[in-house]
Amino acid sequence: MLTVVHDADASNENGAAGGSLLDEIVRDGARAMLAAALQAEVAAYIDAHAGEVDENGYQLVVRNGCHREREVLTAAGAVGVRAPRVVQVLPLLYLHGLSSSDFGPALEQFLGSAAGLSAATITRLTAQWQDDAEAFTKRSLTDTDYVYVWVDGIHLKVRLEQDKVCLLVMIGVRADGTKELVALADGFRESSQSWADLLRSCRRRGMTAPVLAVGDGALGFWKALREVFPDTREQRCWFHVSSNVLAALPKSVHPGAKAALAEIYNAEDRDHAMKAVKAFEADYGAKWPKAVAKITEHVDVLLAFYDYPAQHWIHLRTTNPIESTFATVRLRQRVTKGPGSRAAGVAMAFKLIESAQARWRAVNAPHLVALVRAGARFEKGKLVERPDESGGDQQVA
Repeated sequence: MLTVVHDADASNENGAAGGSLLDEIVRDGARAMLAAALQAEVAAYIDAHAGEVDENGYQLVVRNGCHREREVLTAAGAVGVRAPRVVQVLPLLYLHGLSSSDFGPALEQFLGSAAGLSAATITRLTAQWQDDAEAFTKRSLTDTDYVYVWVDGIHLKVRLEQDKVCLLVMIGVRADGTKELVALADGFRESSQSWADLLRSCRRRGMTAPVLAVGDGALGFWKALREVFPDTREQRCWFHVSSNVLAALPKSVHPGAKAALAEIYNAEDRDHAMKAVKAFEADYGAKWPKAVAKITEHVDVLLAFYDYPAQHWIHLRTTNPIESTFATVRLRQRVTKGPGSRAAGVAMAFKLIESAQARWRAVNAPHLVALVRAGARFEKGKLVERPDESGGDQQVA
């Protein structure tokens, strides 16, 4: 049982020191509870991100000491508290739009100090990210099999240079159905030579030819692909194709044309898609032959996705995995008016994608990806069973 003994002399001494024994006990308890709450919060945050690791298996979110002690005002007086520091906070805030010069003013009130948040600190971080991006481009691909790949060229403005950065991006689907960044490089206006250099680098590091590549029809990528991985099939992005077709049509017919295009890429199967192509040609070919030619002259590479599992069609008909990912990169560019150099632009994009891919979900029916790699045939989106030894007909599963 706790008994508080009131002693006049002791009380006077304690008063001179700034409070009674009971006040000191309360302050110590408050300090302990605040420290425990902060530690529990940090532990929960680290546990929630325990699965985020780099290519060497090291955790990306770890403890990094504590900030300088700050005082928190309570009813019992000021209580000193040291907030734990988590090493991932600064990179994520910078990557998602906070300018390096804004760190001190933005976080000083929360952390009690601007120490360690200077522009120089962020500059050191970006230098480390550039080293990380360089190491990523040199890693071995021997043990990784990419069955599908999406490719695109993303243009970013550079503040200190005349030219824009053209990021050559390749995202792949592994045999287990998961998505991950395959390659990222600074190219030259999406030229076939730049893409060929990137693909040769991947092949030299052990990458096998993907089964299907999805990309924009304007890319120099296709010429490079036929040279480096000639067995890989081609699928044009319907998002880009639809935009090009609509650009060649008057706005008054856009609603009907959009619906007609959707009938093609949302068809029940390839046969129904071909009927929709013919209907589109009949409706718009006489008045706008150039618009229709963008479909009819590229039917094979526009409908290639119908030869794969129906569950994968939604993934394979556009380059949306790249477009959605780089929405974050473009947000960062709008805030900072572009990276300061080409190398910084590549590093920024790399770290953003590295952070984002931990939240990417696998493709639908991921178990079917390995069958695609094994050469299984699919008709109308369904697996075709191999003929039995008696020579019977093939069956659709």
